[in-house]
Amino acid sequence: MNSDIPGVSIKTFSFFLIPSTHREMYVMAAGSTKKKAPAFQLQDQDGKTVKLSDFKGRKVLVYFYPKADTPGCTKQACNIRDAWEELSTRGVSVLGISPDAPEKQKKFDGKYELNFPLLSDPDHKIAEAYGAWGEKSMYGKKYMGIIRSSFLLDEKGRFLESWPKISPKDTVPKALKALDAG
Repeated sequence: MNSDIPGVSIKTFSFFLIPSTHREMYVMAAGSTKKKAPAFQLQDQDGKTVKLSDFKGRKVLVYFYPKADTPGCTKQACNIRDAWEELSTRGVSVLGISPDAPEKQKKFDGKYELNFPLLSDPDHKIAEAYGAWGEKSMYGKKYMGIIRSSFLLDEKGRFLESWPKISPKDTVPKALKALDAG
């Protein structure tokens, strides 16, 4: 668009408001592509330090879950475990993240033979960076906690897809659909 003033052009922008606790997740979900995912370094269920940069050159499915060994989290983790071979052959690594301590993650992994890294984010700083920490409500009581979310990252650690408030049963189908779409 041009103005009546010589040498001045006017650009039009569209804006929308996003609650600050979920800003990053919803911006990504709204179509911001190729944005670099927040880097992290967390302990896994074996006490080993895992960094997102360890997976450079591979796609990564990062998923945040509220609490190990609860029904929804177990269903989600087992669905991912069952699809691990297909994900792996497509060049995808999996990282599960929750506020649980590594010891609890270890028991969860052992009980269900998940065989992929479960990372401990006890102070929820990484969940916050990904927009997966926010206000929740149960039986009319409000509290802060993990918002179950999944993110598919490309080989350079950039967001390909994000799924806020994802159902445990939808993590794998949505990831596979995104991979199929290219």
